[in-house]
Amino acid sequence: MSILENKIDFIVLAAVKDANPNGDPLNGNRPRSTYDGFGEISDVCIKRKLRNRLQDEGQRIFVQSEERCDDGFTSLSDRAKKSLPEKLSKDEFAQKACEAWYDVRAFGQVFAFKGAGPKEGVSVGVRGPVSIHQAKSITPVEIISQQITKSVNSESGDKKGADTMGMKHRVNFGLYEIKGSINVQLAEKTGFTEEDADLLKQCLRSLFINDASSARPDGSMEVISVYWWKHNNKIGQYSSAKVHRSLEVKLVDEMSIPTSINDYEIKLKPLEGLEPEIIEGM
Repeated sequence: MSILENKIDFIVLAAVKDANPNGDPLNGNRPRSTYDGFGEISDVCIKRKLRNRLQDEGQRIFVQSEERCDDGFTSLSDRAKKSLPEKLSKDEFAQKACEAWYDVRAFGQVFAFKGAGPKEGVSVGVRGPVSIHQAKSITPVEIISQQITKSVNSESGDKKGADTMGMKHRVNFGLYEIKGSINVQLAEKTGFTEEDADLLKQCLRSLFINDASSARPDGSMEVISVYWWKHNNKIGQYSSAKVHRSLEVKLVDEMSIPTSINDYEIKLKPLEGLEPEIIEGM
């Protein structure tokens, strides 16, 4: 395995149709959106999906969701304490954690659990090389809300009737842009390799595989394409901001309400000496 030597920037274009891509618990689980109506997906949500995909690919993951736990540990503290050797220095602890778990060496992690660091009361922080922005829709999204009822009482003796009301929300259609970068200097510290980067690229391409739920039925979330820029040096030929701006996505008809990817025009502004690899989503 070879440590990453070239800076990488990437963008994922993802389409959402009749689904709730990321509910906001502080707003009745409505799809996240800005005050001016643009849809959002949090970076935490995106990393959760990536961790799930990486588990599907056989990688060891530190921050596991409860329903996907594959090592029998019921907490992050137990996983840290029982997976790593005792009496390590802070640097040794960080190195062993990066070697053990893909998401630690990719996204970083703070180990601040009682008795789970080099010694009790000492926390260890790892900065990961992979940074992911909060995703935002290209144009404002229309959020549809509908009342739902349950057909039976949840428990015997439940005083609530079978017609108890609830709410379900979905985005009619939205095209979201997920931006990210991989920093070589931090990759050298965590041991993030070229092979790790290639696996991340494949997981971005298949981001919504095995992610279906009642809020996100199969086929309602789709990766359209992944744009993957690999620079020819460690710091990059261009800034990440300039690279991300080189992908221009806009409506074909500014007055129309988008209902599919076909309503958008996608253009790449050329950057001398830097061509992206364009991978079609699954």
